[in-house]
Amino acid sequence: LPAAAPQGKNPYTAVQVDPDSDYITPGTLDLEQLFWSGSGAQFAHVNQVWPSVYIGDEKTALERPGLRDLGITHVLNAAEGKFNNVLTGADYYGDMDIQYYGVEADDKPTFNISQYFCPAAQFIHEALSHPQNKVLVHCVMGRSRSATLVLAYLMMKHSLTVVDAIEHVRQRRCILPNHGFLKQLRALDITLQEERLREKRQMQDQ
Repeated sequence: LPAAAPQGKNPYTAVQVDPDSDYITPGTLDLEQLFWSGSGAQFAHVNQVWPSVYIGDEKTALERPGLRDLGITHVLNAAEGKFNNVLTGADYYGDMDIQYYGVEADDKPTFNISQYFCPAAQFIHEALSHPQNKVLVHCVMGRSRSATLVLAYLMMKHSLTVVDAIEHVRQRRCILPNHGFLKQLRALDITLQEERLREKRQMQDQ
């Protein structure tokens, strides 16, 4: 077998980081299959996908009374900017006591959304450090950009594997991150598995 590093670089092969674990990070095409297999959620404008975390679309983000009814306190717009995006911003919610965070992401497979994994996960994590808070993560459709950032949050802050994160969210919302975003989530999954393996070995060495 080749060493783990070259395997990890090929986005279409499965990678087992921890030899003692049953978990294997799937290749990108296998991750795509997860969205087509079995029954997922029905389409809706907004869905709660994790305690106090909602994924929604443009309509959800623009309807301020609806956000009030949901009790949303934090909005993460994964489609900020001028082109084909949702023009809200901090001022749009100025009189609503909503904390706003905007990410200028393009829903293209070539776009590097992973640069926002850490700050987006931190924004959600800090918001939820107060139990009364609720976070809406949205883009235009609420299927690709916003879903990708929520999946990364679940992986980074709740130690879910990419497979478990996808399975959890797709049971609650109709999502489909683009192929390039799945590739970046897969790379994150491998990185997180490697970090855990390092920590495990350090504990064993002590």
